[in-house]
Amino acid sequence: MLGTLTLLASTAAGAADEKLLVGRFSAGDLQDWQTKSFMGETHYTFDNKSGQPALFADSRGAASGLYREIRVDLSRTPWLNWSWRVDRALNGLDERTKDGDDYPARVYVVVSGGTAFWKTRSLVYVWSSSHPAGATWNNAFTGNARVMALRSGTKDAGRWVSEKRDVRADFRRLFGDDIGAIDAVALMTDTDNSGQSATAWYGDIYFTAR
Repeated sequence: MLGTLTLLASTAAGAADEKLLVGRFSAGDLQDWQTKSFMGETHYTFDNKSGQPALFADSRGAASGLYREIRVDLSRTPWLNWSWRVDRALNGLDERTKDGDDYPARVYVVVSGGTAFWKTRSLVYVWSSSHPAGATWNNAFTGNARVMALRSGTKDAGRWVSEKRDVRADFRRLFGDDIGAIDAVALMTDTDNSGQSATAWYGDIYFTAR
């Protein structure tokens, strides 16, 4: 009996410590990541000038992102973790409009609609330039994307900040659906609509059980 209890406790602890690594940017690894271009090219490189090894994004009137197709079981690992840093916010934008749909940094989680591509939905965590942290809104270009501001303006600019989000809970709140898995993770620094410039750094991205 004691051995069984020990095994159960060990299994429970292992489940609680479960970690699914999506982006190993601190190791300079972009394996399995692909590029999606919208307007011009945001340049993504690796550097440690920000104080730690990271993925560096430099956008100058351009918009392209990186994405990785990966199935994540949210019943096992619902918590999305990452760190990021921006040096400054963008100026004079209304991010709820198409002309203002630019962000110094954003991280997406995507639920695929499969062959029914019009059913694909995205939850987008952003570093907002004009809306307060905690604000949410519909993406200006599609009704299938919801935006959530986690950081705002210059309050945390110039330093690394860490994020931890319960994706399943956030998706339920913004879409009204209880999803069991996501199908891709993406990131983008973009300035194509405003014609401005932005730089950002992204740390490792991973899912955890808690």
